[in-house]
Amino acid sequence: MSSAPLRGMAGGITRSSLPSSLREGLVLPSDLGYGPLRHTYSYRGSPAAVLRPRTTGAVVDALSYATASALPLSVRSGGHGISSASTNDGGIVLDLSAINTVNVPDPGTGRVRIGAGARWGDVAQALSPFGLAVSSGDSGDVGVGGLATAGGIGLMGRKHGLTIDSMAAATVVTADGAVRTASAAENPDLFWAVRGAGANFGIVTEFEFTAAKVPGVISTTVQYDTSDTAGFLQRWGDAVEAAPREITAFLYLFAGSTAGMASIVYAGLDADAARRALAPFLALAPLLGGQSQAMRYAQLVTATGAPHTGAVSLQTRSGLAVHLDAPIAVRLAGMVASGTAATLQIRAVGGRINDVDAGATAYAHRHQNFSIFVGADPARRGDLWREWEELHPHLDGLYLSFEMDKDPRRLADAFPTATLARLRDLKAAYDPAGLFNTNFPLRA
Repeated sequence: MSSAPLRGMAGGITRSSLPSSLREGLVLPSDLGYGPLRHTYSYRGSPAAVLRPRTTGAVVDALSYATASALPLSVRSGGHGISSASTNDGGIVLDLSAINTVNVPDPGTGRVRIGAGARWGDVAQALSPFGLAVSSGDSGDVGVGGLATAGGIGLMGRKHGLTIDSMAAATVVTADGAVRTASAAENPDLFWAVRGAGANFGIVTEFEFTAAKVPGVISTTVQYDTSDTAGFLQRWGDAVEAAPREITAFLYLFAGSTAGMASIVYAGLDADAARRALAPFLALAPLLGGQSQAMRYAQLVTATGAPHTGAVSLQTRSGLAVHLDAPIAVRLAGMVASGTAATLQIRAVGGRINDVDAGATAYAHRHQNFSIFVGADPARRGDLWREWEELHPHLDGLYLSFEMDKDPRRLADAFPTATLARLRDLKAAYDPAGLFNTNFPLRA
């Protein structure tokens, strides 16, 4: 490093103060490129600088520089970001979006190497010519690193598992600046932690996945009359649990509307089997419209490349549930009816996700069937927090990627007791000073 910045002083961040590996990728508030990089999808930020390393070595340099600066540090994999964790005010954002290659060295084995800064839509597009896919989220603009270190609830989850269930290895820059391979054979404890709590243990720059053979999917979009919201939610839950695991179904309801929208994906191209699997969903409520189409997975999760402006300022809460039973359905319906929930989203899990032993990864929720997300207008934050407390006793776990409440109690929701204890032991070994502390830090 040529020289160190002034400790804690944003004014010390200049191109000349950076190691050569970072100078080209430095973006300051005075630069034209700052606007598209300062915010996340749903949170507005004003970092003192954005560093955009292009290699794992440059990430090591960036981490050293950021640590020496004593400024707040946020790590961004390149896409979305529900909370404020991947931006900040007055600190440094380490943006991995330039580390975005997708390599398929041997299509026959399905092994693929993906840079942490790639977006999932671009990954799907790159894998499509080989008939391969990795189950990812429901938006192609989501960054690989954030999703793949938290869990990865996606549109083929019940058939192909969470994103982390396809992970074979990860390249991790840990707090001491070391570059470690995490896999079943090398640093297996770190590999366990990365799959569900990765943000606490380092900066992943590259992943190796075993992609699935996916010749195509049949995607169905349905609009329902959901006037009987609580009853509909219970019927929806029953239909999801009874469906073959080729079906993964996501439901979206909105305040002020009695029309719900569903995305139902059949992982495969057997039209007759898809029709049989879909039939129970078409009988749940009066239909307002719908369409079904066979397509490549890459057509389902396209990357738009839209800049993140922080304009989607929802306050969000998240939970997992085994069933959509009456105590849950009635409370969720009440949130939608009252306007507390500007959006209610219910994502199906279960299936192959639940084939994995709960102790195999840091993401330990392997018996639930639903992931529940509620987004509220900032003006209704108090209502949402209060009503969520009433719902909370009926939930069973938490998916951290969708959660904004930073109360330390959320860690107990996200990680069962034994899992949390193991994570804290590993945190003490890999990051004793708590450098990675912006995304649900594992404090005791």
